[in-house]
Amino acid sequence: MTATPASPETERSRGPRAWLQALAVYREPPVVRMLFLGFSAGLPLLLVFGTLSFWLREAGVDRTTIGFVSWVALAYAFKWAWAPLVDRMPLPWLTARLGRRRSWLLASQLLVAAGLVGMALTDPAVDLRLLVVFALLTALASATQDIALDAYRIESAAVQKQAALAAAYQTGYRLAMIWAGAGALAIAARFDPSEAEYHFAPWTFAYLAMAASMAVGVAVTLLAPEPAVAVAPALPREATALRRLAAWLRDAVVSPFADFFHRYRWHAALLLLLIAFYRVSDVVMGVMANPFYRDMGFTKDEVAAVSKVYGVVMTLAGAFVGGVLSLRFGVLRTLFAGAVLSAATNLLFAWLAVRGHDLTFLVFAVSADNLSAGIASSAFVAYLSGLTNVAYSATQYALFSSVMLLAPKYIAGWSGWAVDSFGYVSFFVGTAALGLPVLLLVWLAARAQRAAPGYGSPSQ
Repeated sequence: MTATPASPETERSRGPRAWLQALAVYREPPVVRMLFLGFSAGLPLLLVFGTLSFWLREAGVDRTTIGFVSWVALAYAFKWAWAPLVDRMPLPWLTARLGRRRSWLLASQLLVAAGLVGMALTDPAVDLRLLVVFALLTALASATQDIALDAYRIESAAVQKQAALAAAYQTGYRLAMIWAGAGALAIAARFDPSEAEYHFAPWTFAYLAMAASMAVGVAVTLLAPEPAVAVAPALPREATALRRLAAWLRDAVVSPFADFFHRYRWHAALLLLLIAFYRVSDVVMGVMANPFYRDMGFTKDEVAAVSKVYGVVMTLAGAFVGGVLSLRFGVLRTLFAGAVLSAATNLLFAWLAVRGHDLTFLVFAVSADNLSAGIASSAFVAYLSGLTNVAYSATQYALFSSVMLLAPKYIAGWSGWAVDSFGYVSFFVGTAALGLPVLLLVWLAARAQRAAPGYGSPSQ
């Protein structure tokens, strides 16, 4: 018997219901929880990256040095090296009481706070090296928090809901960036007696406030439930120490990587290339953004209001749109759109470099750039989550996110030299051009997925 086609009225009524069902996922507890944990993850990044570069430029540090200091953020690119420890090794006392994921989350959050306190008490104009040491400690602890949090997110909900969790995570992340960017600059501005010369005390107050803000992540970690995910059983205690060590290395270090390459075979190289270069245009441009604002004559309050508040609100909107678009039209289509927009909007900053101190155009450029970044980030996190096997979620996701940052962060270290050598206009045009090969990689990845049903599915 042939089914009766739905009437146009029925189809129209399904449309709004489908959208409402897609939006309802944002009220579920795991998604709401990810909002606050995303805040904890997003807080340290700008404090060792964007906000720090503004501080260093104000303290008289040259652009080339600022670019090289940004290599502190390479800690995020090498977190795969200790991800197996986070995935499998228990922490004394903490793991027995909080569980595998929450124990590592809490320990890393406390270390982030300690690193920020150290930065707050160190003047870069007096001892830049010591400040870099504390920034590196903060970055290492933040990267460790990311490992545990990515695994916690992946293990907290089914694959179909990962885009929504990613959007909530990005929202919390961007709210933290408002606080770590606009908040830090606003606090420093309030305690700064003069914008015309450098003062250390305002930055001390700002970074101490940021360290205290890590209490948000600590509180949520203590209250959140531990994901119920099976862990490979340990060998009997009577096994030799060498045998236990070999088994642990096989399970925690070798198996996660072997699983990924076994599932994707030769396509693994393509996927790693896509992951490595998807965000390159944004990351390379980001190192010089705050020195650029400073050199264009924008004050702390102007940068805080436009780039760190209004701009981040646009990123939140982009993350929300990206999560909904991924549910409705697929992750790869949204991924492609995000790549196009992210590269194209860098050209607006080249135009701003020509115009100079133009607050209206700064609002326009920041709005377009951050909206596209939100769409791209939300889709990209969902895409990476879909590539993981939950049996090795921490290690595999750390591999992906590390590969994502390694090449861009290294290239970004030369951004200050590029600006000093060629000027801001050429620099921003070059960062836009870096995004063009990404479009080909997304297309090839989509083609590979269409050609192989069950592409990359973990064996059961």
